[in-house]
Amino acid sequence: MSRGRLTRSRGNKMIVGVCGGLAEYHGISSTRIRWAFFFFGLFGAGELAYIILWIVLPKGS
Repeated sequence: MSRGRLTRSRGNKMIVGVCGGLAEYHGISSTRIRWAFFFFGLFGAGELAYIILWIVLPKGS
C-alpha cells in the first residue's frame, strides 16, 4: 500500500499546511492532528516539532 509522499498540504491548511499534509498522508482528520500539536504544545514540544516539519516538508502539488 503506497501512501505517496509526505508533503505540506496546499488545500487543507490554516497556517502553512503541516497538519493538513500529515492528516492526508495518514488518512485521518486534520482536526485530530491540530489537537495533538496543541496538546504537545502545552509541554513545549509541539511548537518545535511544527517548526521543524515546516522547514523539512516540501510544498505539495
